[in-house]
Amino acid sequence: MKFEFSHQSLNKIKADFELVFIQDKNLKKFASSANFFKLNNYKGEGICLDLANKKLFIELKSLSYEDIRLAFFTAYKNLEKLNIKSIKTPSIIGECVTRSFACLAEGILFGAYKFDKYKSEKKKSSLEKIIISKDEINGKKFDSDKVNLGLKRGEILAGATNFAKDIVNEIPQEYTPLKMAKDAQKLAKENKNILCKIYDENFLAKEKMNAFLAVNRASIHPPRLIHLSYKPKNAKKRIVFVGKGLTYDSGGLSLKPSDYMLTMKADKSGAAAAMGIIKAVCELNLELEVHCVLGATENMIGGDAYKPDDVLISREGVSIEVRNTDAEGRLVLADCLSFAQDLKPDLLIDMATLTGACVVGLGEFTTGIMGNNEELQNEFYLSSKKSGEYTTILHFNPHLKELVKSNIADISNTASSRYGGAITAGIFLDKFIRKEYKDKWLHLDIAGPAYTEKAWGYTSFGAGGAGVRMCVNFLMHLLRKVQ
Repeated sequence: MKFEFSHQSLNKIKADFELVFIQDKNLKKFASSANFFKLNNYKGEGICLDLANKKLFIELKSLSYEDIRLAFFTAYKNLEKLNIKSIKTPSIIGECVTRSFACLAEGILFGAYKFDKYKSEKKKSSLEKIIISKDEINGKKFDSDKVNLGLKRGEILAGATNFAKDIVNEIPQEYTPLKMAKDAQKLAKENKNILCKIYDENFLAKEKMNAFLAVNRASIHPPRLIHLSYKPKNAKKRIVFVGKGLTYDSGGLSLKPSDYMLTMKADKSGAAAAMGIIKAVCELNLELEVHCVLGATENMIGGDAYKPDDVLISREGVSIEVRNTDAEGRLVLADCLSFAQDLKPDLLIDMATLTGACVVGLGEFTTGIMGNNEELQNEFYLSSKKSGEYTTILHFNPHLKELVKSNIADISNTASSRYGGAITAGIFLDKFIRKEYKDKWLHLDIAGPAYTEKAWGYTSFGAGGAGVRMCVNFLMHLLRKVQ
C-alpha cells in the first residue's frame, strides 16, 4: 500500500473513490447528497456507500487517535473488495499532526492485514494507493514534513505489529523453537543494525537454566535461547525485553482440556512482540540500545516430562516447587529474566501470555501492567493510552505473596488460592528480579489481546500483535524525556 500526500485540494485530485467524513452526525453541509441520504435512511452513523458518485461516507466520532485509526480501517474494509486502485481522502488531524497521520496509516494497514497462507483461495484487493489532500476537515493548517514523518512512523509501527501477528498466527506443526530462531536470524540479516545470537540446550545446561530446560524435556523439538540486540551510536539508555516463546503449550502432564488447548499456538506472543519491537526500533533509528531475550520451547507430554512435585533449581539459584506443569511460562521467564539482568538494563520489560486469570479479570482486550515501581507503571500506562493498546495496572499485594510460598522450596510455581492469579504470577517472577533491578522492571501480561477468536475494533481474527505499539511508544516517550 502506497501513501501519497498531495498539496492539491481534494476536488482536484484524481482517484477512483473519495472518503467523506461525517462529524457529529452533521449532514447539513452535504446538501448535494441529501436525497441519497434520505433514500438510504442514512443519519450520519456508521458508513454509507454511494457507488454512483464513488464516495464512501464514514462517521468520525471524534478526533481521538483511536477514532482516526478506526475510521480509516473501516474505510479500507468497505472498499477493499471493489475493483478500484486509488482512494482520496482529506486530512484528519487530532492533537498532534505526526501522530494523527501515523494513525491514518495504521488504520489502513491493519485493515489490509490478512493471514491466508493456508487458504486455497486467496482474495486480493486491487487497492494500491491512498492519496491524502492538504485539505483538512476542520480547516487547520499543518506542516507537511510532520505528515511524512507520521506516515512513515505509522507504516513502521503497523508493519512491526503485522510482523508479530504473522509469527503468532503460524501453526505449531510449522512453528517450532528452531523456526523462531531462524526468523530471528532472518530479521537480523534484513536489518544490518540488529545482531542475533542463538543458544542451544547445551548452553542452557551450562548456564544452569534448569527451569527452562525442564519445560522442554518432553518435546522432540530442542529449545533455543535467542538474543537480539540493536546498539546505535550515542544510545541514551539500555532497554531489555524478555519474551515468552512457547511455540506450543499442551499444559504438560497437567494437561489442558482439549478446548483450552486450541489457540495455544499463541503462547509465543511475548517473543513475537519482542521481535516486532526491535524491528520497529531499528527502522525508526531510535537512539536506544535495545536487547530482546526470547525463551523458545514447547511444553509437551511424554515419558521424560517434568512432573508436579518436582523441585527445579533456577539460574538465579532460587528453588521452585512445581505444583502444576501448565504454569510453565513463568519457569521459562525466570531463567530468561536472570540472563537478561546480566545485560545491566536501565529498564527491563517482560511480555507473556502468562495467565488466563488476567483475561478473566480484564477481558480479552486489555494488558495487565505489574511491577514494584508505581511511578514507572503509571508512566507506562499513560504512554500506552496514546498507542492504541488497552492496559491497566495490577498492583502487587503483600498478602498475595503468602500464596506462592512453598513448604519444600523457595517458591511455588502456582498459588495456593485460585484468586488473584495474574498478580501471583507476577509476584512469582518478582522473586527472580535482583534487588538493583526491582524498580526498573515491568511485567506485561498480554494473555487477553495477544489472540482473540473474533475480530474487534481494527484488529482482525487471531493474533493482535499485542505489546509492539505500546512498548515502542513508551521508548519514544523515554527518548523525549532525555533529549
